[in-house]
Amino acid sequence: MVTPTPICVDGRLLDDGGAGTGVAQYGRTLIAALRAAGRSPLVLESGGVAARRSRPAKLLAAARPWRRRAVASERGFVARDLFREAQVFFDLHRRPMPVALPGPTGVMHWSYPLPLRAIGWHNLYTVHDVLPLDPAIPSPVDGARLRRLLDALRRSGGAFATVSEAARRQIVTRMDWPAAAVTCCHQAVDVTGLTPGDLPGGLRPGTYLLYVGAVEARKNLLRLLEGYRASGVTSPLVISGPDGLDASVIDERIAATPGALRLRLQPRATVLRLIAGARALVLVSLDEGFGLPVVEAMALGTPVVAANVAALAEVGGGATLMVDPLDVAALRDALTTIDRDADLRDRLAASGIRRAQHFGFAPYARRLLELYGAA
Repeated sequence: MVTPTPICVDGRLLDDGGAGTGVAQYGRTLIAALRAAGRSPLVLESGGVAARRSRPAKLLAAARPWRRRAVASERGFVARDLFREAQVFFDLHRRPMPVALPGPTGVMHWSYPLPLRAIGWHNLYTVHDVLPLDPAIPSPVDGARLRRLLDALRRSGGAFATVSEAARRQIVTRMDWPAAAVTCCHQAVDVTGLTPGDLPGGLRPGTYLLYVGAVEARKNLLRLLEGYRASGVTSPLVISGPDGLDASVIDERIAATPGALRLRLQPRATVLRLIAGARALVLVSLDEGFGLPVVEAMALGTPVVAANVAALAEVGGGATLMVDPLDVAALRDALTTIDRDADLRDRLAASGIRRAQHFGFAPYARRLLELYGAA
């Protein structure tokens, strides 16, 4: 009997309770899809007592130019303060920090372009987007550093996956890489955490429009709020998610917009209930690498209004109401249409459920395992 090649995934964001970013959800669904396919991925975690060390001690530890060693753990491997040390290591040495993992080698799938390299393993990095390299897109990420990091990972022999063809094209264009340097594998959606329960803010199912995600400038929320106010729609516009870039400015506009409601970071189960109960989900970002809330909404039978940017058009697959995110009048009309046209909502819900099947665990795991075979 042939022993399967070991697969390891970084656990940097796995233990946030499910309420965090799309990148954190990506890591969880990656592991869940592999398990559903009969594989048992290992997890590389950052553990130990790093928090007890002084800041100078942490900096000295990170400055060491040699490899780090992980040890076996219940879920896979653990190395003290690994992820934070790696960031400082890269800034000092301009190369990914090498880490030695005990036992046989295999595929190390990094859920984000972390400045780490598993020695002797095939290192595969998921790059969700390179939007920080676009000066027209507001981002808190240092674009110049991201470019240095991606080039350093490629020089170290890393392979790259991404979550949409649109993102793949952007990556190879902005990084000036060969087209074959990055593979699109899409990603999976997991809505199994949906459970019965009350909605926050006194909301009732089917009566509100919903944005879910980081409250930041790139998500185009100021124009969305302007279009909502102009529409005269009486269904509340709920904006739910953690603070991002320029959140305070956006919060001021929400407070000044009748019918708009701000919810802070919610538990994963509550997020799913909000999406399932929405009259429609609205995601009109200036750009996206994937747009996970769109797929989650489609999987839950919730109609979607989405920006006509490349990634959202690709992911939506014709099952969303698309709109120019820069045109406030178009946003106004789209909100009016989706709120008033029940037949359209029913059609979008049905086509969305069909489209979401592409992002199920089984097809995603097949794409992953094919990619691992070529890594």
